[in-house]
Amino acid sequence: MSLQGKRFRAVAAKVDRSREFAIPEAVVLVKASATAKFDETVDVAVRLGVDPRHADQVVRGTVVLPHGTGKTVRVLVITQGERVKDAEAAGADFVGIEYVQKLKDGWLECDVIVATPDVMGQLGQLGRILGPRGLMPNPKAGTVTMDVAKAVREIKAGKIEFRVDKTGNVHAPIGKASFSADQLAANLTAFVETIVRAKPSSAKGMYLRTATVSSTMGPGVRLDLAGYR
Repeated sequence: MSLQGKRFRAVAAKVDRSREFAIPEAVVLVKASATAKFDETVDVAVRLGVDPRHADQVVRGTVVLPHGTGKTVRVLVITQGERVKDAEAAGADFVGIEYVQKLKDGWLECDVIVATPDVMGQLGQLGRILGPRGLMPNPKAGTVTMDVAKAVREIKAGKIEFRVDKTGNVHAPIGKASFSADQLAANLTAFVETIVRAKPSSAKGMYLRTATVSSTMGPGVRLDLAGYR
């Protein structure tokens, strides 16, 4: 018995799984496949030719999507002094050193945490709480910085973080099905180009192996990456 519903099978039948599509074609297919009653998220998954078991082959970084993710991101900035006003002016949802204690007490009503270096000693005690949830600020992700205003503006504008998983895959949201095809194509292009630039010097052989873009409830559409290899 098939585990796929009639709707999914009908939509999947319109996508040639044996073909690879250029980015503009792929996003058009994904939009046409997003027939759920809610605004589906569009995700990309890229399989890389790296071995994440080696520290020098871990691919991670950030990218500011030109048209954002379509998701409202709640930003907490943990800082003190004059930078409290900077963070508030930049649009942070929550600001203040007092949130360290609130986090200890179980408060987790945020999606991203930005912190200044002077408070990281206190946040380090929360590694077991924040780490598994992907909330621990990190200099490589730009979330440990003295320029909290810039960090907040970038996150609100659509900055996302990516990291290769233990199987060599990178996953990321690139927008919503309600975005125009041009907006999705621009976001997807920005993401792929950033992944290319993040190639470790120690990676051997083919770096970009395969990539698939899909909506939450839709079938995967394979991408043609020939121009990026």
